[in-house]
Amino acid sequence: MIGFGETSIRCSSAGCSEAARWRINWRNPRIHTVERVKVWLACGVHRDHLTSYLGSRGFPVLVTPVDVVPESVPDSA
Repeated sequence: MIGFGETSIRCSSAGCSEAARWRINWRNPRIHTVERVKVWLACGVHRDHLTSYLGSRGFPVLVTPVDVVPESVPDSA
C-alpha cells in the first residue's frame, strides 16, 4: 500500500527503502485456503532472502512481478 505522499511502493525487508519490483505471494496452509494470498514486496536485492525465509517455514510461495496479482497460491507453487 502506498502511504500519504509516497509515489512508489517499497520493499518489505526491514530497513530497506528501495522500490519493490516483486510480489512474494504466500500463505500459511495450516490456517489459509489457497485463495487467501498474503503479500510481501521485494526489491531485487531482497527477493531471494524473503522467498527463502517463507519457504523454509513450509509456506507455499509464488513470486510474480509487482504488477501481477495471482488469484491463489496453490501448495505446488
